[in-house]
Amino acid sequence: MSKKDVSHIVIQAKSGNQAAYTQLLHLFWGDVFRFLNAKCRNDYEAEDLTLKTFAKAFDKLDLYDIEMSFKNWLLTIANNSYIDFMRSQQNMPEETDIEKENVLKIPDNTLSPEDQIIQEQQLAILLQQIKNLKPHYREIIYLRYFQEYSLKEISEELKEPMSNVKVKLMRARNLLSEMILKEKRK
Repeated sequence: MSKKDVSHIVIQAKSGNQAAYTQLLHLFWGDVFRFLNAKCRNDYEAEDLTLKTFAKAFDKLDLYDIEMSFKNWLLTIANNSYIDFMRSQQNMPEETDIEKENVLKIPDNTLSPEDQIIQEQQLAILLQQIKNLKPHYREIIYLRYFQEYSLKEISEELKEPMSNVKVKLMRARNLLSEMILKEKRK
């Protein structure tokens, strides 16, 4: 994909287009994951750091200079995430043998390729339905579930009483649920 095409997608994402965010995630996930996996040599840590990288990048997308390579910008964020991770590991106490043994007992809940495709399709439908919500409902869903704001933080962000935030969030979830059910019946 050309730099011009990527720039167009970034501009769409900056304007709040959720499909553009998803497209950026799909375009660059592999590059960021491989970069981080080469550094930490652990798939789980690399995946976690990749998620954190995209979260940071999408939070700071307004700071991205369209003249720069988006991939290089992401890899810079990924490198900084890796450095932060390594610093935090130096401050962590050593695991005991019991803790290591308990980790080995954790069941593998990874999705099969088929389930992963189904999940991605469901996510695409959900993102499309969120996009169809009225702007004030879309904003509260975005803050709560994509930015992971607490109700108090949302209240402060929107400069609205907590009770209004709770009602709007409940209403937004109900509308979204109705839209999804209607789509499934088609």
